[in-house]
Amino acid sequence: MDSYDDKGVGGGAGGSVSEGDVSGAGPDPRTVPEPRAGMAGLSFPYQVVAAVALSVIGLIACAQLAMVFLHVAPSNTLTKQHGEAVDQWIYPEFEQNWKLFAPNPLQQNIAVHVRAEISGADKRRTTPWMSLSGEDGKAIRGNLLPSHVQQNELRRGWDFYLGSHDSQNRANGLRGKLSEQYIRRIVMLRLSEHDYGGDVLRIQVRSETRSVAAPVWSSEKISTKPSYRVLPWWTVTAADLPEGSATSKEADQ
Repeated sequence: MDSYDDKGVGGGAGGSVSEGDVSGAGPDPRTVPEPRAGMAGLSFPYQVVAAVALSVIGLIACAQLAMVFLHVAPSNTLTKQHGEAVDQWIYPEFEQNWKLFAPNPLQQNIAVHVRAEISGADKRRTTPWMSLSGEDGKAIRGNLLPSHVQQNELRRGWDFYLGSHDSQNRANGLRGKLSEQYIRRIVMLRLSEHDYGGDVLRIQVRSETRSVAAPVWSSEKISTKPSYRVLPWWTVTAADLPEGSATSKEADQ
């Protein structure tokens, strides 16, 4: 009669069953590495091919963004030098009908000047040219909250005048007279802040235009010499004077 130990735990004729045999044939699944996903699962040659392909796609995407940006951006040094290459890339498949800025930023600095003819106690005299735009710039510079008047009143008033007059300062529509009155009132309001020792009889306005210089890294040559547009002398009337000023009250009387 066989003993219990001879038959083993399982009672089979082959003897006892080890602990490793209980889990079944093959290696322990806890020791098998998990399969790698993505590029890591590829062989080395295919990883190189995939990396090169992704790099090329990234470079093309960056080039596309750069070309579209230059196409819709205002005229600048790069577009002036490489505009043909940009057009060849964009047209006709990638043509854009919008612009980065509306309207485009000005590439000129425009300053409005004024001088006045003063009737003093002894004789008439003409003041030197005074930059009204320069005074606005001083008020804005360093001011965290500049007023709308300081930023836009003179600039938009001058644009209003230019848009309603031809190059000979002749009004080209019904708004011409209104724009002239607007400029005269702005000028007289600014002059009322200065004491010239007499009454302002006439005023003359001009604009000074300078092109913005090219950046230091550019080989482009841009002349920054000023050009002037000088308006005729205007005789000051009561309608041009600021309300509440002493001269205005005398004119009303």
